Amino acid sequence: MKQHSIFVASENLIRPVMPELDSLRGLAILGVLFLHGFFWPYSGLHFKGWSRILLLATRPGWLGVNLFFVLSGFLITGILLDSKNKPRYYSRFYTRRALRILPAYYSLLILLAILHQASAGFLGLSFIYLANLTNLFGVPADYGPLWSLAVEEHYYIAWPAVVRKLNTKNVAIASAAICVVVPVLRSVAFHYGYTAGLGWYTWFVADGLALGSLLAVVLRSSLTRARVARLCAVLFTLALIFTGVGARFGILTMQRTFGATLQYSVVHVFFAAVLLLFLLLGSSPRKRCVNSATLQFFGYISYGLYLIHLLVFRIYDKILRYYWPQLLPADGHFELVVIRFLVAGGAAVGLAYLSRRYFEEAFLRMKDRFTRDEAPTLAPDSAAAPALPQLQDPGR
Repeated sequence: MKQHSIFVASENLIRPVMPELDSLRGLAILGVLFLHGFFWPYSGLHFKGWSRILLLATRPGWLGVNLFFVLSGFLITGILLDSKNKPRYYSRFYTRRALRILPAYYSLLILLAILHQASAGFLGLSFIYLANLTNLFGVPADYGPLWSLAVEEHYYIAWPAVVRKLNTKNVAIASAAICVVVPVLRSVAFHYGYTAGLGWYTWFVADGLALGSLLAVVLRSSLTRARVARLCAVLFTLALIFTGVGARFGILTMQRTFGATLQYSVVHVFFAAVLLLFLLLGSSPRKRCVNSATLQFFGYISYGLYLIHLLVFRIYDKILRYYWPQLLPADGHFELVVIRFLVAGGAAVGLAYLSRRYFEEAFLRMKDRFTRDEAPTLAPDSAAAPALPQLQDPGR
């Protein structure tokens, strides 16, 4: 009798191509897109019945960024571990990283400047990836999505040296240490009333990237698939227990010490379990469960969509305020919220696809010049932005 189970290996967990991770990336970007299309701008409006339920259902979309962090830490650390003994370690990594993220990123900054959607101070800080630290300089954060990209870049500046200089065991220890120290820092900051940057300062949110890094090390050890499956179950169980028991102590809010300290940690543990589950299913006879063409399409355009979607929503609102103010969403008119999402969100998806297909791809092809001495890249570099041979890039 043929056995269909995640314990049956049709391939290794870590493969040159892991399309299930593109599905994960698609889930993450859709969460962010729906959040900014529904709950984030309109939670203050009054809707009833199903309209209110649908609005509230988009609230957890903010978790998409945390999923990106875990996934990015996993992929980037995989790239670094698999290439640490190869020539041009640093130049290859940073050149490839620059070709992946900088063209679209700086193009967005130019657009924000031309359209007067951000101050000169914010754009200047964002130019050097300090968008998550603008509060420290007394500059308003004019374009929210850039904060998480800054966090990732800060991590990637230091992490390659850590991976290069330490052996695998110590890389795991360093990753685990970050996962422990960061929540402690959040707790101390909250205790003394320094709560302004708990959600976006690098030293308060880097544990998601570090947990992904730890998974990258663990999955390159001698663990069997069965043990990985048990680890996945343990992580899910821990996340659920901490959420259920911790609800009494404020883990569901960042306004109490317990939540400020451990809410992100629990979220990251949950997404680490999700990542393991997708890898297990994606390398088993049940791979179709996690290989969704729709989600992989959104994974393919995720980086550009993350960059551009909020700007498109802003432009839509500005045009309506000037020409058709009666079409702006208002109390009791949920259909106008839906129309805004379909029109502006659809336009953002189209622009992100065009950017990926005709702009970003040109730079991605240049990356091949720096990897000719390596095996092919992970999830098709042409099929998903945010690698053993070389894993796929973690660009959104």
